[in-house]
This record gives sequence, structure tokens and C-alpha cells, in this order.
Amino acid sequence: MSEKIPVGISACLLGDSVRFDGGHKRLAFAAEALAPYVRYEPVCPEMAIGLPTPRPALRLVKKQDEISLCFSKSGGEEITGQMRDFARQKVAGLHHLCGYILCAKSPSCGMERVRIYEPDSNNNRKEGVGIFAQALQQEMPWLPMEEDGRLHDDTLRENFVGRVYALHEFNQLWREGLTAHKLMSFHTRYKLLLLAHSQPEYRELGPFVAAMNDYPSLEAYAVEYRQRLMQLMKHPATRRNHTNVLMHVQGYFRKQLTSAQRQELASLIDRYRQGLQPLLAPITLIKHYMKEYPHEWLSQQRYFEPYPEALRLRYGR
Repeated sequence: MSEKIPVGISACLLGDSVRFDGGHKRLAFAAEALAPYVRYEPVCPEMAIGLPTPRPALRLVKKQDEISLCFSKSGGEEITGQMRDFARQKVAGLHHLCGYILCAKSPSCGMERVRIYEPDSNNNRKEGVGIFAQALQQEMPWLPMEEDGRLHDDTLRENFVGRVYALHEFNQLWREGLTAHKLMSFHTRYKLLLLAHSQPEYRELGPFVAAMNDYPSLEAYAVEYRQRLMQLMKHPATRRNHTNVLMHVQGYFRKQLTSAQRQELASLIDRYRQGLQPLLAPITLIKHYMKEYPHEWLSQQRYFEPYPEALRLRYGR
């Protein structure tokens, strides 16, 4: 999986001076840490529809029951139609993407809590979604999306990158030619990782996978599986779920380890459970035992390396 992963991004987050005030909102994690592993496709929807920089700020405005995109000054001219037309045409050609990083609070790119203004008063509420972001969500509800502000959170950052890598691997199957065997093998590789994200949805996914042959076509099944997979992985993996996974994995070495080794591993898992050790600590010891006592099923589990270790996403968790 050394191929660079296609990821969309708001152009201002890469340091491009495209914002309304002529500035940018460079996100170091995207522009530095993640950049070696992905192939960015930057977009500034406002520049794409012909607006200059600098320019008057835009805002979402509620007019009757419709949300419009308007300039905040100079008479409040509306450009909703232009933005919707661009967004619809643009996102139709983005199905190859494996993730998207959006600029928070933007009336074009904000995923959530974008201010909506009422024209006859100064009232506003943080309930909107940017016009371009909304088109992305509607066209590709399975696509991993995050905002720049949320990616400062360790848990959300790790979750986003994990979803991007999972979708990339799934899309490779599609590109190389879907088969029932490939889909089943993919699901098998992800079992432990899915268990760490959501036990209830993992248990629901099992019967769905078992009923693969009941679907009218393999492609129709894959579309639904992709949606369920990405929905499941939106749940951030929890300490409790990780602990359950680690204890489950520990059982595979019951016969090979000495009593002292079993106690050491159990103690390390418990210290992780209590928040005294990072996740990387028990995983490193388990990977050591996996080399010493190879196990075919465990060795293929994405759980142990869902993305490049150099990203250091599990170091503080």
C-alpha cells in the first residue's frame, strides 16, 4: 500500500492564499505529517467560481425556507446557484478520493456548525453546512471527511487517517476487479480493527457478510458493504474496545508463552486499560510474540498496522 492516496482538501489548508482576506489557514498536520503519504487535490470553491482574493466575505443566509450563499456586504448579492452548480459538477468527478479535509466554519466548505444568518435581524445560529461540503456529503456519504479544527484532536485525527487507509484498500479491490473471495478476505483482515471501533455494528456486519451471495449482484453488495464499513469506522476506537481486542489476541499465545510472559502481557494490557500506558506498548509486545510464534490469521490483521507507523498516531493514545 505504498501508492499515494488521493485526498481532497480545501486549498487554504495547504497554505494557498485563497481566502476572502487574501490569507490562508495552513494546517501543519496536512501540509507536513500526512503529505508524504497522500496525493492532495486542493480546491477552493469560491475561487473556482471566479471570485477574486481578497474579496467580500460570504455567509449563509436563511431566506424563507431556503439557505442562500450571499456576500455579507455590498447589498448581500446571492451566488447560491453558481456555487451549487460548481459543487454538483465537481463532486461528480471525485469518486476516486479516499478522504477530504475541509475548512471549518466556511460557508462553502464547513462540515457543520456554520453560521446561518437571518437577513432581517442580527440573529445567527451555528446550524449550517457549507454548500460545497453538503454536495460532497450527499454525493459520497461513505467518504471520510474531517475539518481542520477537529484534526487537532488526537482521537479524531487517528480515526480519520484509519478510515482513509481502509477506503483506499477497499477501492484498490474495486479497481483490480471485485470477487467474492477478495471481499471476504478484506473483511477478514479488518475484523479486529472493526471490533475496536464498534462491537454492536461489528456483530451486525457479520451476518451481512455471510449473506453476500443473496445480493442481486456483487457490485450492489460492495456498495452497501462500503457504506456500512465506513459508517462503522466513524465511531472512534475506544480504550475499552481496544482492551477487549488485546485480551482476545492474548488468547492466541496461551500455549506458547510461559506463565511469567502471560502475566507480563496481561499486566501491560491492564495498565493500558487504566490509561497508564499508550496503546503502542501492548501492541509492540504482541507484535514481538507474533514474530516469535507466527499465526497466519493474526499476521494479516490490519489492526496491528492500519496506517504507516511513522505517522505516530498511536503514540499518545
